[in-house]
Amino acid sequence: MLSRDELIVMGDQIVSEHRRSFGPPRVALVPLVHLREYIDAKARSAHIRKCREALELVRVGVDSPPETLLRLMLQDDPELPEFLPNVAVCDAAGHPQVWTDLGCREFRTCLEYEGGHHLTPEQQARDHYRDLKTAELGWVQVKISKIDVARGPGCVRAKVRRGLVLAGWSRLRRSP
Repeated sequence: MLSRDELIVMGDQIVSEHRRSFGPPRVALVPLVHLREYIDAKARSAHIRKCREALELVRVGVDSPPETLLRLMLQDDPELPEFLPNVAVCDAAGHPQVWTDLGCREFRTCLEYEGGHHLTPEQQARDHYRDLKTAELGWVQVKISKIDVARGPGCVRAKVRRGLVLAGWSRLRRSP
């Protein structure tokens, strides 16, 4: 049987869909509602309880397994606000300017997972534009690397906390 996190990673990839202002739309392999219906119909199957528990943590819009694992590291800390996948950072007119890997609108804080593909000159140029635009729109951006993730949840959460504090968050004020 897969672990809780492995089930959630698979679920996120199966239901991932989005339409952004760049790139082609991403269509879910199975819409979340259909995945729920399927799992609900398997009342007597082995390990179904674990699948149901994992399904509650599946989110639409995640682009990669590392993003899911990053989200789960944060979600497992009850002090931190929830970060959602593919949050649009909008201009004053409400038009999306940047799409974050994970974002918390309440504290205008976003996370970017910097995987290996971010090392190409083309991607670095896109990332530079994204970084400038994010700051210009008043959001705090936290970059998380593969090395940060390898160091464990404590390292990742500390970086995220620093970003949240810059944005006005405190441990005494939790998201609802």
